[in-house]
Amino acid sequence: MIRTMTKVMMVCCALFMSASVAFAALSLPAAKADGLVGEKPDGLLGIVTSAPSTEVQALVNSTNSQRMTKYNAIAAKNNTPIDQIQGLAGQKLINSTGPGEFFMNASGGWQKK
Repeated sequence: MIRTMTKVMMVCCALFMSASVAFAALSLPAAKADGLVGEKPDGLLGIVTSAPSTEVQALVNSTNSQRMTKYNAIAAKNNTPIDQIQGLAGQKLINSTGPGEFFMNASGGWQKK
């Protein structure tokens, strides 16, 4: 009986731990450090890897949606075309890219800093 209970507890713990890992969200800094995503000249995040996971795709979509909301607000407030706002943001984000992280160069290729 004790052995059975011990086995059940071990299985429950293993399931709990695997579920915790599955629900852990991928952070932007981690995705950049792992070379999965990089900064683009238009101020948006791009996918570097050729076979991105759904988690990477979701991170990029969410980040870009938040960024576009900010860019649109800034453009409206300053009566400035959105592409100018995105270009300035892109320059700043690429300049702040850390060593070992990726950015999109002028020819459209991914480059490691």
